[in-house]
Amino acid sequence: MRAPQPSPIVCDVAALAEPSLETIDGLARLQLTARRHGLELRLRHASEELQELLAFAGLNEVLRLETGGEPEEREERLGVEEERELGDPAG
Repeated sequence: MRAPQPSPIVCDVAALAEPSLETIDGLARLQLTARRHGLELRLRHASEELQELLAFAGLNEVLRLETGGEPEEREERLGVEEERELGDPAG
């Protein structure tokens, strides 16, 4: 018999414009408290800076980013063109 999956708590971190080590320390402590209560913290709208800081600190596997969402909620990456086969005429 498998243990039940932890329920997620979604934390919108869009307001963390200038994340610091104190920021990720607080988020890590929040995740630890959530896990002690059988829950899991998911971060929504994390800035690129926060994502890079989490990766640098080795916490990107512990503090997980919420994935998915509706297409209109996701930002398109600039400079990315449609994929096509080499030799296909540009449309």
